Amino acid sequence: MKPKITAALAGNPNSGKTTIFNNLTGARQHVGNYPGVTVERKEGFVQHKGHEINIVDLPGTYSLTAYSAEEVVARDVMIDERPDVVVDIIDASNLERNLYLAVEIMELGAPLILVFNMSDMAKARGYEFDIRKLTQLFNAPVVQTVGHKERGMEEVLDAIVNMPALEKLKRDKIVDYGTEIEEEIARIQGLIENDHALKEVAGRYGARWMAIKLLENDKEVQKKVKSTEIERQIRESAERIEKLTGESPETAIAGQRYGFISGACREAVRSTIEIRHTISDRIDAVLTNRLLGIPIFMGLLWLIFQFTFTMGGPAGEWIEEGFKRLSMLAGEVLPEGYLRSLITNGVIAGAGGVLVFVPNIMFLFLAIAILEDSGYMARAAFIMDRLMHKIGLHGKSFIPMLIGFGCNIPAIMATRTIENERDRIVTILINPLMSCSARLPVYTLLAGAFFAPHMAGNVIFSIYVLGIVLAITMAKIFRTYLLPGAAAPFVMELPPYRVPTLKGLLIHMWERAWLYVKKAGTIILAISIVIWFLSSFPASPRLEETYKTRIEATHDKNEAKVLENELAGKQLEQSFAGRIGHAVAFFLKPIGLGDWKIGTALFAGFGAKEVVVSTLGTLYSVGAGEEGADDLKASLQKEPFYSPLVAYTLMAFVLTYVPCMAAIAVVRRETNSWRWPLFMIGYELALAWVISFVIYWGGRFLCLG
Repeated sequence: MKPKITAALAGNPNSGKTTIFNNLTGARQHVGNYPGVTVERKEGFVQHKGHEINIVDLPGTYSLTAYSAEEVVARDVMIDERPDVVVDIIDASNLERNLYLAVEIMELGAPLILVFNMSDMAKARGYEFDIRKLTQLFNAPVVQTVGHKERGMEEVLDAIVNMPALEKLKRDKIVDYGTEIEEEIARIQGLIENDHALKEVAGRYGARWMAIKLLENDKEVQKKVKSTEIERQIRESAERIEKLTGESPETAIAGQRYGFISGACREAVRSTIEIRHTISDRIDAVLTNRLLGIPIFMGLLWLIFQFTFTMGGPAGEWIEEGFKRLSMLAGEVLPEGYLRSLITNGVIAGAGGVLVFVPNIMFLFLAIAILEDSGYMARAAFIMDRLMHKIGLHGKSFIPMLIGFGCNIPAIMATRTIENERDRIVTILINPLMSCSARLPVYTLLAGAFFAPHMAGNVIFSIYVLGIVLAITMAKIFRTYLLPGAAAPFVMELPPYRVPTLKGLLIHMWERAWLYVKKAGTIILAISIVIWFLSSFPASPRLEETYKTRIEATHDKNEAKVLENELAGKQLEQSFAGRIGHAVAFFLKPIGLGDWKIGTALFAGFGAKEVVVSTLGTLYSVGAGEEGADDLKASLQKEPFYSPLVAYTLMAFVLTYVPCMAAIAVVRRETNSWRWPLFMIGYELALAWVISFVIYWGGRFLCLG
């Protein structure tokens, strides 16, 4: 049996790395997170010439300097997991920019294969490569591929299995940084080698590599060095370099690396034709136009929104109907009692609440994958970047915020496209303030009951606007005080437009949907069972027996239905959930919502916002459907407690208080911690109370109540 080989795929964003990973591994891959961080880890397996190759898809990075979690993860995998080979996927049409990462990998000492992807595009642009000379200059085999056409995949696998096994990582001098810098590197390197406390770390990373990174002000490497003498030497060396070169050490070192790359390209790359404006440039002249860019982008987003929820809607309804029938079947098969209630109202209802979102998620990520793989997503972020920077976020934050109007769950999952961790966390935290479609039934009920028909639409629109204003305000506050720091500069390159592959699109769509079902589903199901328990206990057999006698005595089906709903309402009031509703009402009283029925409905709404309406229906003993909705409106109008002001306050509270448990589960999954979902619950409850207080008492002051 030949030994297993571990190959790590590295590369710049938009180099086609994911396409090649999908080509090599197909469906034989799994997705998770690296331990302790929210960076996605993808692994796949492939058999080739008797070898089993484990391929690890590293996060896309421009360099290995520790400015982001992705860069730290990429280099730590190379150092700590010691892959047998690192395969650097390079955009051959943008060679000098992409080779910077390759030089850093070489300095790290990892065995390297260079894959010149998009070689057809490079040829169309007039580039010819001397592969033999490039192999010598970079001391690494070079393979040419066309990822989206699956060309060169066999050659990549051949290079992996033929890569000579290296017993230890090379520590050769790859780049000569010039006399001034090399002298300072040598001084720091000597101190590191003589420091016994750093013996193990220097053995893993290499003393020279550590010295270079310390001069580059690498925070992660600085954490490993506790020596006052070394820290003093770094400061002195940095001052000397800046004095002698007129540049900071980071800039000077990067300049020398680019000089090495430029020299190699002059030796081994030839341009056969004059570089002219490409098709991508001509398309960009329209799509990123100062005047047309945003309207075109908005139009595409509207199409995505329509596509996602139009295509996903019927499928979701089929799933919902299927679970209803399954619940009815379980009700017929199982004997009446707690077991039947647990299975139908807890397990089946909980699973249905999860899976009903799956079609939306699949279609949404299919649409996002099309935009990403075609090259347009980078343009969308570029177009919105200036506007988003005003509130301290990145241009990429706009897309998840917009998706949030449909459903916060796929919107939170869509934040994975944001590289900067601060921007990503803030975008997740404010996303539930985008009024998702699950809240619309609540708005429709209250606006229809307490506002004239010609005003109801404007009232609902104002709630959506309120959510946008609050999201912008909280983003600014969070980026200023909670997660401070300069807004991430917009450095994303605009890749050429490409035709996405069906295989790549399907893999992207499937892995996200499966991740949602597998991870979020288990948490949501558990919470559903908890809510079932709180709503079902303690039981009141005497109350149930009294109503059963009355129901059996009547021959009027409508009256029987009213009695059943009345029984359900009284059982709910006496349950733990109803008692919680009474307790919640105490805290809601200062904001004009001090009714236990509202408290119970809002508590139940933590499971899903649509449940607020159905819970109110149960408490007011009305049925479901259009007729039931009219009865519920009439019941609310008869309550002396309610008024247009109270209704609007309740709408604002539903907008801003805790997101549904599905969203909380996904936040836990995406942030890899309970810290942020718990913070989200706390801050949104506080925000909901404050906003509702301002609305209610402001309205009372203006005599609108």
